[in-house]
Amino acid sequence: MRIVLASSEAVPFSKTGGLADVATALPKALAQVGHDVSLITPYYRQMVENKGTNVPAIESTGLTFRVSVGSKQVEGHILKSTLPGSRTSIYLIEQPNYFNRQGLYVEQEQDYRDNSERFIFFSRAVMEATRLLDLKPDIIHANDWQTGLVPALFKIEFQGSPGFEQTASIFTIHNMAFQGQFWHWDMLLTGLDWKYFNWRQMECYGHLNLLKTGISFADLVTTVSPTYSREIQTPEFGCGLNAALSSRHDDLFGILNGVDTEVWNPATDPHLSKNYSAATVNEGKAACKAALQRRLGLPERPDVMLLGSISRMTHQKGFQLVEQCSSMLLDQDVQFVFLGSGEPRFEEMLVKMAQGHPEKVATIIGYDEPLSHQIEAGADAFLMPSEFEPCGLNQMYSLIYGTVPIVRAVGGLADSVIDATDENIANRTANGFAFREFRSDVLFWNICRARARFADKPKWAGLQQTGMKQDWSWKHSANEYLRVYELALEKRRQTRSSGENSIKSTTGS
Repeated sequence: MRIVLASSEAVPFSKTGGLADVATALPKALAQVGHDVSLITPYYRQMVENKGTNVPAIESTGLTFRVSVGSKQVEGHILKSTLPGSRTSIYLIEQPNYFNRQGLYVEQEQDYRDNSERFIFFSRAVMEATRLLDLKPDIIHANDWQTGLVPALFKIEFQGSPGFEQTASIFTIHNMAFQGQFWHWDMLLTGLDWKYFNWRQMECYGHLNLLKTGISFADLVTTVSPTYSREIQTPEFGCGLNAALSSRHDDLFGILNGVDTEVWNPATDPHLSKNYSAATVNEGKAACKAALQRRLGLPERPDVMLLGSISRMTHQKGFQLVEQCSSMLLDQDVQFVFLGSGEPRFEEMLVKMAQGHPEKVATIIGYDEPLSHQIEAGADAFLMPSEFEPCGLNQMYSLIYGTVPIVRAVGGLADSVIDATDENIANRTANGFAFREFRSDVLFWNICRARARFADKPKWAGLQQTGMKQDWSWKHSANEYLRVYELALEKRRQTRSSGENSIKSTTGS
């Protein structure tokens, strides 16, 4: 199968979140089972240059193109690289005015004012690059609002044209909270007829909505966990698009993300002071915990439960719950490590916790890739009390590393973390602590539950072993995507067939 994936970010070239990880891990998994996969992403020169030797060589294809963005003709260049450890081709769209910037979408906490124009250009560039490179895809797979226009361009302008005769489109929603909503006059930038600016397709509450556009025009829609696929059809989680999603109920599939186990594997992880497996987790984690405590200036105490958090420090991630019960948490004999950045209010709160209680709390504002691996290995438990969580990856990293997750049972967290009830422990399915109510007292109670279980070493070891022995790799997820691709192709074949039959009946043939 020939597959083209379009994503606004992809490691190691660019990253703000989990989309970048998925955008490279999925093609890698698909290529490993014999499929011809190409990934198209913008070339953010400043971000790539800042990464230095971590980025594979990038070369020019010699291909230049022009696409219409409103009344302008905008030129772009196609560069090429290869995903490390894979035969997946990566094509990078070079357009300095749009992509040679400090950030991907924001600068100094403000969205770029021309984000609509930038990613309308990128969506058109994806289609033009696919044509110029003669990729002839069976599947064109767009991701999130930044490529939401791709399914519309395919259906309206490219469907059935040379190179796209057999193509079907897939659109994946990674987070409903980010929709690419812009004022209605930006419809002119798309180059599409105003007739598509209606409540069923591209319009949402008077605005152009690129996430809704992808949902409306794609042959099939996926999101990043089975539970989230159900949640987003409700007003609570649908962010205003629940009706659009419910109308596509039969075309909507939830596929839990996987983990790149070549990167996240405690047995081979180069960032750890001691590697370990499920068989050697006790001594391995003990060494990693002591090393983490030393690095962060916490007392080296093997007996105290160390909770880790690697996250955007935002409301979505549940930091208001941590804030509300912080005084009770600090009264407990526990240690915390927080790594991340986000809303100034929460950053300040966590820094003050560390300053006031240096023997209990370490807070690092920013991102440090080696340290994130060391926290996953050195922490006893991982804290993830999200208000909503489409999939989540850190809870799966934690399970692989024998670090027991404490999560709110929403989205992908509900699909991956099985609560340590007596029944689940008895049947050996429990691998963490999961709660439903989004309340600080419930979070505190579950941390206390985990602490009590941590004191019972055999039962704690059972939770660790269950998580570590599960398969969190991309193998299963990639097979699920292939199943959806086949369904999309079958749907496209049926559409073509019904169209041909309709033509025959009207012509009397």
